[in-house]
Amino acid sequence: MQEKQIIGLLNDSFPPQIDGVANAVVNYGNILHARGFSPVVITPALPEAEDSPFPYPVLRYPSMDTRKGFGYMSGIPFSPSVAKRLDSVDVAVLHSHCPFASNFMGRALRNIVNAPLILTYHTRFEVDLARTIKSVHLRNSCKKILAENINACDEVWIVSEGTAQSLRCLGYEGDYVIMPNGVDVPRSRLSPEQVAAYTEGYDLPDGVPIYLFVGRMRWYKGIRMILDALATLKAKKLPYRMVFVGDGSDLPEIQGYARQLGLEDACIFTGAIRDREALRGWYARANLFLFPSTYDTNGLVVREAAASSLPSVLIAGSCASDGTTHNQNCFQVEENAQSLAACLLDLYGKEDYLRTIGEAASRELYLSWEDAVDNAIKRYDVVIDRYKSGFYPKRYKPVDNCIHLNAKLMEALSSLPFSK
Repeated sequence: MQEKQIIGLLNDSFPPQIDGVANAVVNYGNILHARGFSPVVITPALPEAEDSPFPYPVLRYPSMDTRKGFGYMSGIPFSPSVAKRLDSVDVAVLHSHCPFASNFMGRALRNIVNAPLILTYHTRFEVDLARTIKSVHLRNSCKKILAENINACDEVWIVSEGTAQSLRCLGYEGDYVIMPNGVDVPRSRLSPEQVAAYTEGYDLPDGVPIYLFVGRMRWYKGIRMILDALATLKAKKLPYRMVFVGDGSDLPEIQGYARQLGLEDACIFTGAIRDREALRGWYARANLFLFPSTYDTNGLVVREAAASSLPSVLIAGSCASDGTTHNQNCFQVEENAQSLAACLLDLYGKEDYLRTIGEAASRELYLSWEDAVDNAIKRYDVVIDRYKSGFYPKRYKPVDNCIHLNAKLMEALSSLPFSK
């Protein structure tokens, strides 16, 4: 690709609202900018947003505050001001990272800027729909809308082979390209002095294994399985410390369940840690990373752990275990507490073996964001050439125009007093 080409990055979340996908967009923006391109982030308005620290423009379009119900702002996917801003420059690619409002916005803008639309599918949305929408009929209707929105893209990227199953569950039948995400921590361990500084103030006895979980405090991340497995270690009077890093709506219930099992003295809840160096301190301090999630599509935290040579325990066949090998660069268990407990018992006290597996994880699983975005840049060239040659069909253009017109009406309504 030619330097200074403009890349539109679209996502439903962006700092100060942060999650794994927002972090991906930040890294895309930062690295594209460092490589000499001109990224532009297009995202819903957030009242407390302060976008000036970013070295590239952040264009925000109208939104409704639905954070109490859904945790995110709901974007109204069209903005004349954003369209005018982009229409005056030569946009090379529109790259959406969410199949909801961001993708509708991308479809509307594609007609204006005449650039290909790529979607990276990061999250198992069929799980979210099943959890939040109880009506089977309504859930199926939402799946159909999502599938049509994904089908409207010129190219679809997935972050792991296992993510393809999620796409098929939504009804998407098209092709896809596997483009793994990277991690934004270097492949190295902090010094013992740094580790001690970042983890001081916690009850971490010498010689006691430290288990670590990093992620949202939600039951669907496999946290109940972790606690139930740890109860087996407690019953056998084996000492340990379990450190949970993260926040989430299920945190009070999780802490209550730990107390119910009598694990409160062995469990540490740090809350969210946004300082990446401090988080590296925990990866370096732990002996084993527990991530029994079947929800996550890529398991970036597994690769963050690998950056510090920390081995992971994963569910066999999960997306997080894609590209890993049991007893070579990770440990794989069945999706139940008994299997996880058996693994922890088998590995208890085997520090040298854990270091060997962790070093293999560092060599074989680590992927930097620099390498991931460089791979994306190469693929952008292919997509641009195909788009210019007419390779991609334009069968969705009438629908896109309808989106365009309806979104303009929604934006006008959002400015009325009753919508505030």
